[in-house]
Amino acid sequence: MFAGSEWLFLGALTPIAYVLARRFPLKQENRIRNLGIHFLGSLLLCFGWATLGILLGMMMSRYPAQKDLGRSYVSWLLTSLPWSVFMYFTVLGCVYAFSYYQEVRERATREARLAAQLSEAKLGALRMQLHPHFLFNSLNAITVLVRDQKTREASDMLELLSRLLRQVLQREHGELIPLRQELQFIEEYLGIEQVRFSDRLSVRWEIDEVVRDALVPSFVLQPLVENAVRHGIAKRVDNGVIEVIAARQDDVLVLSIRDNGPGYLTGSPEGVGLTNTRARLEALYGADAELSIESDREATIATIRLPFTARQE
Repeated sequence: MFAGSEWLFLGALTPIAYVLARRFPLKQENRIRNLGIHFLGSLLLCFGWATLGILLGMMMSRYPAQKDLGRSYVSWLLTSLPWSVFMYFTVLGCVYAFSYYQEVRERATREARLAAQLSEAKLGALRMQLHPHFLFNSLNAITVLVRDQKTREASDMLELLSRLLRQVLQREHGELIPLRQELQFIEEYLGIEQVRFSDRLSVRWEIDEVVRDALVPSFVLQPLVENAVRHGIAKRVDNGVIEVIAARQDDVLVLSIRDNGPGYLTGSPEGVGLTNTRARLEALYGADAELSIESDREATIATIRLPFTARQE
């Protein structure tokens, strides 16, 4: 009974180690001083444990309380000292190990949150960069029509542009949108270009129905379509064709824009649209997404491959 009670006393006194561990952490700036405080704390634990043991012995009239109380107390202190120091620093180590684990976890959570915020800010900046670029090109096309005194065509383009801008303003709430919304935007955009090129531009759609609700970055196709018009169709003297293709290959969504222009010169510097698109894909998907451009004398194909992500209802 005495031995069991002794260990209960030790358990009741171990919060001393916990309190001092939280109050005096072993940080670099005060490590020596705090280590001395913890050594005194282990002695305090020893004195408390030995004192309770002596009092219990006196109540039970047994060892360690003998006739010479002073000598018995000193003897019991020396007996209790190794165990007291061991238990104190064991508890101390456990407290510091748990505290270090919490700090590492909180630091990782904080870094992940900061990384997400930086990524979101970067994506927002890239998305905003596309808006004036797209708007400038559209207004420039309208200016050309007005200068050529094609009033009806310019009016039609302004109406289409107003619908496009309405879609842009409605999309500000998120980076990812269903593919069907992106295709609707591209259809409106190509409508503007068809007014501009009259009957010189034809559009073909090859869209797999199963991918229409897949999530894609907003405006991800517009720079590719713009390049197809600018570097492909605009350089042809006869009819041009742009094909918009979307399909699923296992867990990959494949989006392609094909034009029958004179071809893309390999190694040519990329403009704002392609550079922006590559940066957004990397920020969103890392190495899991890519943008490639293949070209020959008959056609140019710009292809985006990214993870297939179904829309959550």
